[in-house]
Amino acid sequence: MNPIESLKLDNQICFAIYACSREITKLYRPLLQDLGLTYTQYVTMLALWEKDNVTVSELGNRLYLDSGTLTPLLKKLESAGLVIRARDRNDERSVLVTLTEAGEALREKALDIPGQIVCQLNATPEEGAALLGQMNMLLDRMKSCSRRIDADES
Repeated sequence: MNPIESLKLDNQICFAIYACSREITKLYRPLLQDLGLTYTQYVTMLALWEKDNVTVSELGNRLYLDSGTLTPLLKKLESAGLVIRARDRNDERSVLVTLTEAGEALREKALDIPGQIVCQLNATPEEGAALLGQMNMLLDRMKSCSRRIDADES
């Protein structure tokens, strides 16, 4: 590809990922309204349904969110009665996030969301699995690049 072509927006991997991310979030919006969640709150709940009683730091790492983004999000989930934030008794510097009964119960209401998304995308389970595998491989490569950049900056 010539240098001029390489700078076209439609030839940018980053833009395709960005645009897909925005569009998939739009697809989730009406489904999540029934749960009273934003997309970011939903992925936070997914992480907590997978592993509960985690530190804010651990949750942030899992979600690729900094504390400036995660703290207000958790405050909203707490005020909605879905999580509890409390200081870790073993380490006062850490805050633990735990699901409430209402937070646990919300999982049942969310069970059909992944299937609805696949249906909206008109994708086969095999296509979904292949895309997820490719995205996870790309994410692993990007994390490796980030670690090298972080090491070079140190």
